Amino acid sequence: MTTYNKLTITLSTAEKMAHAAIEKANKLGLSIAVTIVDESGIPKFFARMDHAPLIAVDASRKKAITAAGFGLPTGEAWFCFIKDDPILREGVHDFNDFMLMGGGMPIVVNNQLVGAIGISGGHYEKDQQCAQAALDFIK
Repeated sequence: MTTYNKLTITLSTAEKMAHAAIEKANKLGLSIAVTIVDESGIPKFFARMDHAPLIAVDASRKKAITAAGFGLPTGEAWFCFIKDDPILREGVHDFNDFMLMGGGMPIVVNNQLVGAIGISGGHYEKDQQCAQAALDFIK
């Protein structure tokens, strides 16, 4: 076979997921940036809440791209993946658009990666909570 089909997240779903993340951020007292990318890591939707730190813009993008690129959440899952491998642990930081801190999660539908979300603006644990709220929207 010379071709294959890929599923991707729709713009409508990406927007609704971003709003779910923003709603969670409001409950946590955060101002965040949200980036949602498709399965190839191409931006699909972006929003930055008023007062979100400027650095959150790029961090949310990198978290989303990292999660899409490997189908693995940023944060603890990535840390556990690299922690005992010195070459991988040191080399992974040379990847373009890589972010280890939590807040990036793959979006999986029917066991297939369709995109990823990246959240930044608070402590990474709170960013993860916002990302999870967005994922819970599609379950």
